[in-house]
Amino acid sequence: MGRYVARRLLLAIPVLIGASILIFSMVYALPGDPIRALAGDRPLPPAVQAELRDRYNLDDPLPVQYGKYVAGLVRGDLGTDFRGTPVTETIKQRLPITVKLALVALAFEAVFGLLAGILAGIRKGSVFDNLVLVTTIAVVSVPVFVLAFLGQYVLGLKLGLFPISGIETTYSYLLPGFVLASLSLAYVARLTRTSLVENLRNDYVRTAKAKGLSPRLVVGKHTMRNSLIPVVTFLGADLGALLSGAIVTEGIFNIPGLGRTTFQAVRSQEGAVIVGIVTLFVFFYIFFNLVVDVLYAALDPRIRYE
Repeated sequence: MGRYVARRLLLAIPVLIGASILIFSMVYALPGDPIRALAGDRPLPPAVQAELRDRYNLDDPLPVQYGKYVAGLVRGDLGTDFRGTPVTETIKQRLPITVKLALVALAFEAVFGLLAGILAGIRKGSVFDNLVLVTTIAVVSVPVFVLAFLGQYVLGLKLGLFPISGIETTYSYLLPGFVLASLSLAYVARLTRTSLVENLRNDYVRTAKAKGLSPRLVVGKHTMRNSLIPVVTFLGADLGALLSGAIVTEGIFNIPGLGRTTFQAVRSQEGAVIVGIVTLFVFFYIFFNLVVDVLYAALDPRIRYE
């Protein structure tokens, strides 16, 4: 196990390097002048523009810009935005907000998605099973921003159950967290149902029933562990997706997390902020996939790492 984890960590290094090169190239090679965008309707004097371009290395060729970026990265410096704020400081302030929102969303999809999928799988063909299938299809078919506006209007404005903007308290995370989790919750429910139905047909389940074991023991002890393997895979990968996919949700609910910061950085062409945050998202994907691989052995003793 230890050798496997060490090997995966070593393989993550070239992946991060390649991802950072790709992200940096896409951000800084795109047409547009961030200095002019910074000035807005009133253009800056040519001397000020030249000074800013020199300060942020915008006049250098792309390979030179990336080399200077890597040199700063080795020192733990992700650069600064056009207001002089270090990118690392921005990440430190915004990351806890996005992490909390993502964990709330993950809790929603893990609890409600698993519960709906298990009950639907056990009661295949029942009214509840059909209700789960129809509901999940409806949720998948509706864009997230539509669900967000509907949640704000119905649950926030009309019923007054949730705040519709900001994060004044932990309770404020519930509605945006549920909206962020809605699509993944539907996938978890359908994936759990399908996996459980398939495993209930296996020979070892019929053998367990023939031995006189109770249905609860057959499902809980013999079936669920194998059924959870694809679900855990999805949840682990989805946690990285929740962290990076909160741009729309954070924007609609006015949540000052990394998603909203990334959107604002794209609008103002803050290259250093975009590269720093998106590279961090890539790291989250790699890390959570490694965690999922390690969890496989706990769920299925037959899995061994050489």
